[in-house]
This record gives sequence, structure tokens and C-alpha cells, in this order.
Amino acid sequence: MTKTIKFNPPYRADHVGSLLRPPGLQAARTAFFSGDIDKDSLTAVENEAIRHVVDIQQRAGLRAISDGEQRRTFFHVDFLEQIGGVKAELAKYEIKFRGGHKDVTLVPPVLTVTGKLVRTHGIATDDFRFLKSVVPAGLTPKVCIPSPTMLHFRGGRKGIDEAAYPDLDNFFTDLVHVYQQELAELYSLGCRYVQLDDTNLAYLCDPAHRQRVTEQGEDPNLLPALYAKLISESVKLCPDDMAIGIHLCRGNHRSAWAAEGGYEPVADIMFNECGVDTFFLEYDDARSGDFSPLRFVPKGKSVVLGVVCSKTPVLESKDSIRRRIDEATKYIPLEQCCLSPQCGFASTHEGNDLSEAEQLAKLQLVVELASEIWKD
Repeated sequence: MTKTIKFNPPYRADHVGSLLRPPGLQAARTAFFSGDIDKDSLTAVENEAIRHVVDIQQRAGLRAISDGEQRRTFFHVDFLEQIGGVKAELAKYEIKFRGGHKDVTLVPPVLTVTGKLVRTHGIATDDFRFLKSVVPAGLTPKVCIPSPTMLHFRGGRKGIDEAAYPDLDNFFTDLVHVYQQELAELYSLGCRYVQLDDTNLAYLCDPAHRQRVTEQGEDPNLLPALYAKLISESVKLCPDDMAIGIHLCRGNHRSAWAAEGGYEPVADIMFNECGVDTFFLEYDDARSGDFSPLRFVPKGKSVVLGVVCSKTPVLESKDSIRRRIDEATKYIPLEQCCLSPQCGFASTHEGNDLSEAEQLAKLQLVVELASEIWKD
């Protein structure tokens, strides 16, 4: 049964979650990985950084408050590698990023499934406990975790040990159980707002990535339905008062991107078969195509229009954002829409090429404009 949109959360002014790391945290992380400080010392610096980004979000006027992913190196690896049966290691896997007048190559740790998947401990639970303790009453702590699809897309069948999972159906079943258990514990701790971060549905809109998937032995035409089912099963036990959103990302590393293409190849399945409440969509430039795929969004679901760019320091004009929203509402009612930056400001610990003051100005623009457009 589709939940009733109440925008509480998601909020008319929202954001994707990650925020720039303060210089002190960058230095502490470097010191930790070089062995100069211990884990407790790093955690203390992370705690202060989280308090700092909570304050930034309050100053911007946001009601959904994340920890800015201050404890993470990558938006996905730090979470997924804590699942029993998952191994993260450096390998010859490169992601080519473009944009910002530069080309950037990222070599992230590759996640492989080496044994049966099992949740041996809470993964984001301690992080949520701390965030909740520093978010003032009346505001909503928001948890951002990687989509379960992130454990399949980049490696496919070859990234999953055949001895552990001769039948991939059992792999997906175990992965769903891990997410159901994590979400249940988060709910028990008071979490009411979760965002899944998913690059894969957006990558399946890009012909180059579709070709890579084909070469990997997967069928890009079948994956959208498979992933929609995986996500839906993972969140289906969440109570009605736990809002679940998903962010469709085209890559975000040092102000560069990794994929392009409109949402048309995945839109119908994504909007109608993916059992989440809200879709955070990147629409900051021509890479995302036009708004016509929004015609598939059913009543009762909301779209957060990411038309403010988190990759550049240039502050958009209110008129330009209003025009983009007007274009979108040719295909979806304004009442089903919200506003946000198109992505986080730091999906990897390096962050994008803008200052903290410029980041704050972007967030304030979202809040101010949302309050002018929507009166509810």
C-alpha cells in the first residue's frame, strides 16, 4: 500500500547527505591511516566534525540533519565492508570521472563476496546514536546508507563466490535479510528517515556503462527490475512512519562525474516497482536529460529535484531554479516535488571543489527558495 505523502520527511528543502570534511578531520584521517594516531583519537575528531556539520545544517535552515558522512572515506565501502562475507581490497578497477574542466581517475576498493552474507553487528547504528544525541529536538536525524545494489553491480556474478552462492537467488535473499535487520534496529533506536544511495540505476541510463555491464556477462535490460525488487524487499518491513528515499547518483568525486543519460531506460520500473517513498534525482545539467521521465511517477510518491549543483561554487539564481522546477511540473504536480542539491558535497572524503561558505550558500538557497515556492 502506498504511503501518503506528508513531506515530514522528506522536506520541501532537503539534501543528499554528505558534506565537506573540515581540514582538521582530513588531517586526522591521514594521521590515522599512517599510524600516527589511534582509533579513539580519530573518533574524537569525527565527533567534533559531526557537531560542526550539524550546526551548518541548522544555520542553513534544514530540518533533515545528517552526519555529513564525516566518518566515511567512501559513501558505500565503509558500510558494505562491515557485512560478514564481504571483502574490500584494492584491485585494478578504475572509474573515470569527468567534469569541472578535468578528468579524474578513482581506484576505490573493490567489494567481493567471499562467503555467506551475515550481519554480525550494527553497521550504521552507533553512528545514528551519536547523530541523534547532537541533533536538537524538532529536527530529524537522517541516515544515509548505500543501496543493496552496490554489492552486485560492479562485480556481478564474477564478484560473488560460487562456492558460497552457487544460486544467486540465495545471495539476494541473504542481502535482503542484512538490510532488513539493519533497518529494524535503526528504527528501534528512533530513526525515522533513511536514504539509500544508488549509482547503479543511474549508470544503467548511460550507454557506455550498459556496454560494460554486457561485457561483464549481465543483461542491462534485466537489471532495473532485479534491482527494484532487491530494494523493495530490503525495505518492505519498515513501518509506515519510517520514510525511505533513494538517491540516483551519476558519480560524484572531486567535482567530477562518471555517468550521463536521461532516466528513460529505467523510469517506469524505478518509479512503479521500487518500493521507496521518495526519489532524489540529479537534474543539475544536461547530463540528466529532460524531465519527461517524471510522467511515470505515481501519485503518493515524491521526487526531490536536484537542480542545485553541489559540484561547483557558482551560486545559481533563484529565477533559473524556478524555471527548472516549472519545466519539471509539466510532467509531475508541484505538490509531489521537493528541492535539493543534485548530490552530496563529498561522496568521497576529498570532497568537491568549493569552500564551506559556498556549500552553506547552496544549502541556504535551497531552503529559501523552497519556502517561497511551497507554503505548506
